[in-house]
Amino acid sequence: MSWPSELIKLTTTTSQPVTIGEITLTPEAHALVVRLPFAGFVWNRPSAVLVERGGQFERLHIINLSRVAQICLIAATLLFVLLSQGQMAWRKEMSR
Repeated sequence: MSWPSELIKLTTTTSQPVTIGEITLTPEAHALVVRLPFAGFVWNRPSAVLVERGGQFERLHIINLSRVAQICLIAATLLFVLLSQGQMAWRKEMSR
């Protein structure tokens, strides 16, 4: 096994296209594959849908609102911790 090409791979895959009338939809996903000698891990997430209409292709990105909400909550928590630490230091300084 060579590092990192055999141990960690990030790939983009497509699934079977679905045709409805004149529109063909092809789902696309990103996969993170980690292979260790004693275990493995695969994480898939949808990334886009490829739409074909009359010979024209369009790629519609999938926005993960749960991830956006998690990032906002983490950022707000970090901001709160930093502000409270700053306030505690200010109070300590003022009490001297």
